[in-house]
Amino acid sequence: MKAMKKQLLLGLILLALGTGVFLQGCAYHVVYVRKAPPPARVEVRPPKPFPNAVWIAGHWHWNGVTFVWISGRWVKPRPGYVWVPGHWMRTHHGWRWVPGRWKRVRG
Repeated sequence: MKAMKKQLLLGLILLALGTGVFLQGCAYHVVYVRKAPPPARVEVRPPKPFPNAVWIAGHWHWNGVTFVWISGRWVKPRPGYVWVPGHWMRTHHGWRWVPGRWKRVRG
């Protein structure tokens, strides 16, 4: 009986640790930047690599020291979703990046 309780307890501990690691990987860390990002670059979109491809526009990324440009790219669409672009938002703490996301289409 003691061995079974130890195994159950060990299993619960491992499950809790595994869940914590999983959730940590999903967390979004907010970083505030004191200076505004540069204006977005005008990008020339290459031809669509496949039908219904969705364009994810490029954006400025803060690397901790300066802004660096992340080029746009084509991605496969998610059926039943639309792409909502990321954007920089000014707050009383400074500028923060709001990442783009796929939003479910109602209807």
